[in-house]
Amino acid sequence: MKRRKAGTTKKKPSKKKELGKYKSGLEKTCADLLSESKISFSYEEHDYLLMDKFRYEAVYWKMTPKSKTMSDRTSSIARPIRYKPDFVAKDESWIIETKGFIHSHHDFPMRWKLFMKYLINLGKPLPKLFICKNKQQIEHAISIIKTSSIEREIQEETQHT
Repeated sequence: MKRRKAGTTKKKPSKKKELGKYKSGLEKTCADLLSESKISFSYEEHDYLLMDKFRYEAVYWKMTPKSKTMSDRTSSIARPIRYKPDFVAKDESWIIETKGFIHSHHDFPMRWKLFMKYLINLGKPLPKLFICKNKQQIEHAISIIKTSSIEREIQEETQHT
């Protein structure tokens, strides 16, 4: 049996186990708050194809991260652009994306704009969209969702009477 060196502390349990299926603490918080509010949702189940793959037939040279030279990508296939939101209402009336810190070179802002344009082009009623970066913003999003849900119920009742 190995002995711990004097002055070392015991390892903390892995945070991954505490998060369950969620990828971050903010996602777990969002799921917990939605559940506490009795709002049904799906987690990372919807996968949207924003742009299909394509082949660029002309000359195309690309820099490579591990080399000072460029690589010839002529006639290569560009991969499709997909987006999988974190939380989607069962009726798709709202979508919550949780983002703690976004690196300056991250592709999320462009992907998000493509996603909004995709939704517009579908021609369906547009969902409410939320990008939340902390618990307070998640709580605000939930209050908006609850309010709009109540307003929708009242509207449906008045249409039936």
